[in-house]
Amino acid sequence: MHDELSEGTSKRYYLCSECQTGVLRQQRLTYFTWLNQELITVPNFPSWVCDVCGRRVYDARAINWLNAILNPETGKHAALQNHKESDSDN
Repeated sequence: MHDELSEGTSKRYYLCSECQTGVLRQQRLTYFTWLNQELITVPNFPSWVCDVCGRRVYDARAINWLNAILNPETGKHAALQNHKESDSDN
């Protein structure tokens, strides 16, 4: 996202790169994604929506956070490390 339209305000607006006419405005939507064979829905997900063409751009930081939560490997390294440390204490 680029071409910030309103500088110095708490709310940011961006020109839509799809239609080149509309403005992307921050909204909270329900995000849908597939994880293996399961449909995952996340309500109140931060996104940017064009007021003309409806293009949706999801917040990159929120996507990274969601991917970390949904990743089956998340936390395994820490759990394995804690298990090894407790074994060495015995």
